[in-house]
Amino acid sequence: MQSLEALTREASALASNPMNEGPIGFAMTPAEGEVSRIMQVCNACRYCEGFCAVFPAMTRRLEFGRADVHFLANLCHNCGACLHACQYAPPHEFAVNVPKAMAEVRLQTYVDYAWPASFGSLYKRNGLTLALALAGGLALFLILALMLQGSLFPSAVSSHGHDGNFYAVFPHSVLALLFGVVFVLALFALGVGVRRFWRNEEPGTLSGAAIGEAVHDVLTLRYLGGGHGKGCNDADDAFSLARRRFHHLTFYGFMLCFAATCIATLYHYAFRLEAPYAFTSLPVLLGTLGGIGLLAGPAGLLWLNLKRDPQHGDVAQRPMDRGFIALLLLTSVSGLALLALRDSSMMSLLLAIHLGIVMALFLTLPYGKFAHGIFRTAALLKWSVEKRRPGALLVDD
Repeated sequence: MQSLEALTREASALASNPMNEGPIGFAMTPAEGEVSRIMQVCNACRYCEGFCAVFPAMTRRLEFGRADVHFLANLCHNCGACLHACQYAPPHEFAVNVPKAMAEVRLQTYVDYAWPASFGSLYKRNGLTLALALAGGLALFLILALMLQGSLFPSAVSSHGHDGNFYAVFPHSVLALLFGVVFVLALFALGVGVRRFWRNEEPGTLSGAAIGEAVHDVLTLRYLGGGHGKGCNDADDAFSLARRRFHHLTFYGFMLCFAATCIATLYHYAFRLEAPYAFTSLPVLLGTLGGIGLLAGPAGLLWLNLKRDPQHGDVAQRPMDRGFIALLLLTSVSGLALLALRDSSMMSLLLAIHLGIVMALFLTLPYGKFAHGIFRTAALLKWSVEKRRPGALLVDD
């Protein structure tokens, strides 16, 4: 039997070979080769097998081609627990750092599977992308407000005429068209990208049990529990459930805001109940709760991101991470401020600012940090299907 050192030397040689190809037929990038090397070492050790889905999925493979690397990288939740447990982590000569290597490959998958393909480079310039989208969205709605209303600061008399009615500033048809088109295009772009990711390594046949398990793992963020339910590592060896809780606040806050929008749309078209709605109405209550979640969750994630150990991921991606968090925070702050001051003379200006921020969020959904949730969901579904296949090992044909 080969020693771990011998296996590692072989893995290093494979990773450094420019002709090392995966099932999708392209030479591996250095980042992909590093994940392949690390997985060879981890497959010989298996100390972290119970930590998350990455390691049991790893044990079903003898080789790690490009499609395997992409799958495992998106299955990783970047919780950091394996790094703190690993006896071969830096400064050991094996330099096994799973979170960092996986993070670098995740970005590569977003770029490789982006639609249109030329837009994949936006992930690598995400700070500029966010800035331009935010500036463009704000400018669009500020200009529209001036054109439609003649002023962003209506007189006391005209402001009472709005009675908190946003559609008195921007017609409902204009908002529905602008946001509807952008949202559909964003979903389509993400859908095409995830479909490409899925087809590179077909895991097997979908089943109700597999779908149910994947949905449960996504909604509960099971793998941010560190494999033992005590949480992951953020800045040191101490376990914490903070990331899971702040992610939950962010995710469910976003979903509550989305539900509020859907219900308001139903009110408008199905029941002919037009805005503004009372503070006690279902759309406003859901939107308020969602806004609070989107305030507390991203604020906590930003705090964790600022103090996190640099070895827990790809430092180069921090501008993308923090930019997305900041956009969510701006969305919640501007939305809650608009709700509180919707009957004041500031309503038109606040509405233009809020809609501009939301437009920037929608424009960057397919080309920013939001993509990680979609790709990770697909990876978890792949794993739920794959683990139900007979046989322990998956061998490339």
